[in-house]
Amino acid sequence: MNDQKPSSAKPGDQATPPDEVAKRYAEALERLSTGSSRAWKGWLERQTRGDFFTMPDPAVAAKSLASLGQQFLLHPQRAMEFQQQLMEGYTTLWQNAVQRLSGEAPSSDLDAAPRDKRFKGKSWEENLFFDTLRQAYQLTAEQWLKGVHEVTEDMDDDERARVEFYARQLIDALAPSNFATTNPEVIEATVRTGGANLLQGLANLMEDMARGEGLLRIKQSDSAGLELGKDIAATPGKVVYQNELMQLIQYSPTTETVDRRPLLIVPPWINKFYILDLTQKRSFIRWAVEQGITVFIISWVNPDERYAEVAFDDYLTRGTLKAMDVVGEITGEETLNTIGYCIGGTLLASTLAHQAARDDKRVHSATFFTTLLDFSEVGPLEVFIDEEQIRYMEHHMAQRGYLEGTHLANAFNLLQSADLIWGFVINNYLLGKEPQAFDLLYWNSDSTRMPRRMQSFYLRNMYLNNRLAEPGGITLAGEAIDLSKVKIPAFFVATEKDHIAPWQSSYRGAHLLGGRPRFILGGSGHIAGVINPADSGKYGYWSYGHLPKDPDRWRESATHHEGSWWPEWRKWLKRHAGGQVPAREPGSEEYPPIEEAPGSYVRVRVDDPSTNGE
Repeated sequence: MNDQKPSSAKPGDQATPPDEVAKRYAEALERLSTGSSRAWKGWLERQTRGDFFTMPDPAVAAKSLASLGQQFLLHPQRAMEFQQQLMEGYTTLWQNAVQRLSGEAPSSDLDAAPRDKRFKGKSWEENLFFDTLRQAYQLTAEQWLKGVHEVTEDMDDDERARVEFYARQLIDALAPSNFATTNPEVIEATVRTGGANLLQGLANLMEDMARGEGLLRIKQSDSAGLELGKDIAATPGKVVYQNELMQLIQYSPTTETVDRRPLLIVPPWINKFYILDLTQKRSFIRWAVEQGITVFIISWVNPDERYAEVAFDDYLTRGTLKAMDVVGEITGEETLNTIGYCIGGTLLASTLAHQAARDDKRVHSATFFTTLLDFSEVGPLEVFIDEEQIRYMEHHMAQRGYLEGTHLANAFNLLQSADLIWGFVINNYLLGKEPQAFDLLYWNSDSTRMPRRMQSFYLRNMYLNNRLAEPGGITLAGEAIDLSKVKIPAFFVATEKDHIAPWQSSYRGAHLLGGRPRFILGGSGHIAGVINPADSGKYGYWSYGHLPKDPDRWRESATHHEGSWWPEWRKWLKRHAGGQVPAREPGSEEYPPIEEAPGSYVRVRVDDPSTNGE
């Protein structure tokens, strides 16, 4: 996801003029002074209120690496084999380097191609020293991870996953690209600018520490280059209803006629709704409106300590159910189609089961984007979820009333640390550059808080105990939730490389519903695989009409299609459109528009206290 571009300068490039260097130094020093003062103030305030919480828990990381050390001691033979294989690789690499230094072609064929975006710059290959250093690191990393996997095979699955995860974090952190003296691009920039890049990088670091109130919060996108309502979340529409938990947006039509049944989208509240309304070319909402669909979407509030006791039930009653009431009253339609994304899909499925228990038949069809209903296997996220870590999180939330979005963002970034952490460390702090304006990373940085009661319920009942998969395993708003009672037409979209909602788990969740869902497997990951515009021609998708119990068997039988799955979904939804009616303008006499989309709730940012007033 990191689109950083390496410096194009060569060692022979003309150095930056002295007056320009002096100007950069002065600007950087001023920023450094201001940023370090704010960072120090934020750190002191944290100390004063006793806020030492970070996520993931550093104690868990330390314990996992200590367990790894014990495993190497308990398996000395395997440790010796690991060291021997590593030394053999080093010997071959050294021989190749000597031969190249002598002008000869290497006699041994090593797989030396860069396998990390941090090494894509030409300097890593053109310079023999740095190319050899890069290959030595890659060899070490691969042998290290292989050795870790072998010596931990006697551990239980959960502990092994944690150990391997933190072992990977350690090796990612030790890459030579992450250090100024072993990164040729940083060395070139330092010579060219007279060291101004490092001073600018230090100023960037202090500003990021200030934004995190003494904790590092890496800037991933130039927020000044994007504006909500103008560059992103810019599809025309109106806020037609709001309560203390959400705003409901209805989008303005662009066609003369529309589907009779309106579409209600339930987005996640871990991040904000405009993941589905990024820049114009990548906006699913804009595309859906252009397809002749009356689109409504929920924009969740960014909660603070006042929302500490808000429960998962409240998101159902005051969120999805209330939104359905309003959609029906505005459009005059008795039925509607729905979409749920990620945790929004989990909430939507729970709402449908709640409605089934009360014989509420308003929802005609449901689409689920990268949604977990069966939490028995949650992929890499499992390293953050166990009894000990949930109690650690609950203790913190009891003091604050919520879990800060920055902590969740940090945990998610660790799942792709090479791109989402270390790539920006190089770009922002070592090269001294500003990140580019990128809509997806802007959204990724615009995190939201999670209310204490809701978050604890969600983690314990879904992730830890998988009770949603059990008929009657949880009760919401007075009804036992049984997903098998949901028998409406359903369409599931999972993505091949999803590290948040593994596609096999999403597939198993589809079987929990009482009907026969349609299942699509898109390429790429949790975000890019969903936000794959109809005309992009990227990634492709797999489809198969039957839904056997085994996801791998489904994959073997599925047919691959080029391009986006969006048109396939639209073809399916047309069968549930209910015919055509004249286009509807936002709002009604009972629900007059309150304000322009994207509304005010979405503008509350966790890193900008000035936006917290409503």
